[in-house]
Amino acid sequence: MRVTMILPALTEATSPLFRPIKYSLFPPLGLATLAGYLDPDDEVTLLDEHVERVDIEALDSPDLLVVQPYITSARRGYEIADHFRARGVHVAMGGLHATSLPDEAAAHADTIFTGPGEDTWPLFLKEFRDGVPGRRYDSKLRTLAGLPPVRRDLIKRHLYLVPNSIVVSRGCPHHCDFCYKDAFFEGGKSFYTQAVDDALAEIERLPGKHLYFLDDHLLGNRRFAEALFDGMAGMGRLWQAAGTVKSVLRPDLLERAVDAGLRSLFVGFETVNSANLAERRKDQNIGKDYAAAVRRLHDAGVMVNASFVFGLDHDGPDVFDRTVEWAVEQGIETATFHIMTPYPSTGLWKQMEAEDRIVHRDWDLYDTRHVVYRPKGMTARQLEDGYWRAYRDFYRWSNIWRGASAQPGTHERLRHLAYAGGWKKFEPAWDAVIRSRNVVRAMPMLERTLAAFGGDRRDRARPGAPKGCPAARRRSRVGPPWPGAAARGRK
Repeated sequence: MRVTMILPALTEATSPLFRPIKYSLFPPLGLATLAGYLDPDDEVTLLDEHVERVDIEALDSPDLLVVQPYITSARRGYEIADHFRARGVHVAMGGLHATSLPDEAAAHADTIFTGPGEDTWPLFLKEFRDGVPGRRYDSKLRTLAGLPPVRRDLIKRHLYLVPNSIVVSRGCPHHCDFCYKDAFFEGGKSFYTQAVDDALAEIERLPGKHLYFLDDHLLGNRRFAEALFDGMAGMGRLWQAAGTVKSVLRPDLLERAVDAGLRSLFVGFETVNSANLAERRKDQNIGKDYAAAVRRLHDAGVMVNASFVFGLDHDGPDVFDRTVEWAVEQGIETATFHIMTPYPSTGLWKQMEAEDRIVHRDWDLYDTRHVVYRPKGMTARQLEDGYWRAYRDFYRWSNIWRGASAQPGTHERLRHLAYAGGWKKFEPAWDAVIRSRNVVRAMPMLERTLAAFGGDRRDRARPGAPKGCPAARRRSRVGPPWPGAAARGRK
């Protein structure tokens, strides 16, 4: 069987003028995971429009086309799907957008999938080979038992800055109402992990030192996280991940992660206005000391990548300057800003729709950079202007220097300058690297910068931590291996 898998790109990622580095960070793990279920003699082609131009007219017609659109690439995804359906190709479509708007997606596909694909995709493949594929498959049973290895041989590693991305859990234990997760996992478990031994085995498959965990919340299950970090200790890895303020403040968990190689953590602070947290069900941040979380990360030698959302109902025109000032004062290395966006099927979407505040459904503009609803505390123009001003102000050289000066010593200040400055101030250089079609060559620079984090605090030794080779450490754990649980396909 000939199978073509395509990750469609939004317009900005294919611009001939300028392409932000963020579109060349990670390979399409979701599709590569699904490819693992195919038979060894199947011919599989994996295409990612974020890093390579795809001329659909020139592509051969496969037996099966798999398309995974995001909301902002839905138009392009539908264009690809419609083109191949007109050729008589069976088109399958799944992921976040297809799950949130299944009827819309079904108009452009022969088969759609809602929710995670680990239980429904194998069933579809069997029925497709038997000549009786279904029109719709809804995930109910969530398990990673028997999950085949990710087909990393299909990934063009040289086109990505972070080819060693990995997912070892699915979903998140929290229920923020602006997040796609609850809609995606409806009908089953919404947070579960791999077996620790399986996760460690996947890590050992990856070459080099650097890893990036794309899990929504790697620290979300303490028992799993501790076992994973104990198993990774001594591997010599440098890695980045995402966690919450609440998880950062938990005693000992962060230290275990640092001992295992954590050097950068993405943290969803979201808002400096506490009134917004309860309204948006960001319960894990309520009553938490943001400054203490930043200090704790920096004291452990971990860089902070902070995420903030503008335009929540308690935000006024002053929120942009207050947020940037707070982040700079804390010495946060990098920040990502977003305009609150009501994604279809989320709690936020349902509220906005009931209040008649959604102004259009042009999915191209649902990119967290455009206002697609009626804000309460400011005008749409104030919100968009403030969003862009926040980026400019946070990444001004003067504020990068101020942030660096908040660090405790010369070593920490230099690494702050290297990362914060290198990420945003040299974007034209990144664009040149992207167009060289060998982005992975920048990996040694990233590894050297991350290695500068952690400092001399790495010499802390936890009594009783397993020693020796990874296999020996896994055997040393008391009791049975961490039980496998259900999982979802990564976006």
